[in-house]
Amino acid sequence: MTDDASIHVAGLEKAFGRTAVLRGVDLDVTAGTVYALLGPNGAGKTTMVRILSTLIPPDAGRAKVAGFDVVREADRVRGAISLTGQYAAVDELLTGEENLVMMGRLGGLGRAGARTRAHELLDRFGLGGAARRRVATYSGGMRRRLDLAAGLVTRPTVLFLDEPTTGLDPRSRQEMWAAVTELTREGVTVLLTTQYLEEADRLADRIAVIDGGRVVAEGTPDELKRGAPGECVELRFATEDDYRQAAAVLAGAGVHPAPEELLLTVDADGSVGQIKSLLDRLDRHDAVIDRLVLRKPTLDDVFLTLTGHQTQPEEIHR
Repeated sequence: MTDDASIHVAGLEKAFGRTAVLRGVDLDVTAGTVYALLGPNGAGKTTMVRILSTLIPPDAGRAKVAGFDVVREADRVRGAISLTGQYAAVDELLTGEENLVMMGRLGGLGRAGARTRAHELLDRFGLGGAARRRVATYSGGMRRRLDLAAGLVTRPTVLFLDEPTTGLDPRSRQEMWAAVTELTREGVTVLLTTQYLEEADRLADRIAVIDGGRVVAEGTPDELKRGAPGECVELRFATEDDYRQAAAVLAGAGVHPAPEELLLTVDADGSVGQIKSLLDRLDRHDAVIDRLVLRKPTLDDVFLTLTGHQTQPEEIHR
């Protein structure tokens, strides 16, 4: 365990009946960072979060959160964390203010302290104008922001976010991303599970790819993408004649045609020399390129390489 690790997991195992869900997982999460868990359905992501938040015990291995053992010091772990699930867990019959005041009182704050903290969080998450409206009148994005605010009433040092933007529109998703980024600036550690690769790429300082109950890759988004194939040059043409000419010239050079789009995708190593060679060949045969794009590997390419299939929302929901 490193000195700056806010979450430490070593040899974690968990089975339900004869089904092994976690098979010796190791990971460390640095304090004040966002760490994303990605993996296909049944990979063990949600089970990991449930263990780390003390909802279920591990069968083997050990885990510490905020310096406390999740089994021997479960009460102290609970005092340091907050868990926000896939769906907003707020009372629709109460107002936004009443929800947060209630959470503050349950968390041990006095009446005045709970109300002060509620107003602070409502303003912070852009809900001040709706503080006295019933949550039943809130949009989906407003409910998720209120849910996140509720989890912060007692000032946790570690925040577990399980699919925090599921079902949100793009604008609401951007608002949630901004809120998470701001939390890490304040020193909060965030463990994130998500079905959106863009979300992990945008938010995570480090990512663990879990498959079959094991961590099959771990690193920064850029490190993971550098280790995956998928770099290519996309050549788009304005006319069908130019497209056909280029396809003939580049035949056998790792070309993937898309005639309906007048697009040729060429496997690439990303070097200037290779791109120059392609352009020279096309120029000699008067094939005019309308647009050239060098496409780097994406996290989807990482998934395809490591797990053998594309990521789909329904596949990485848990």
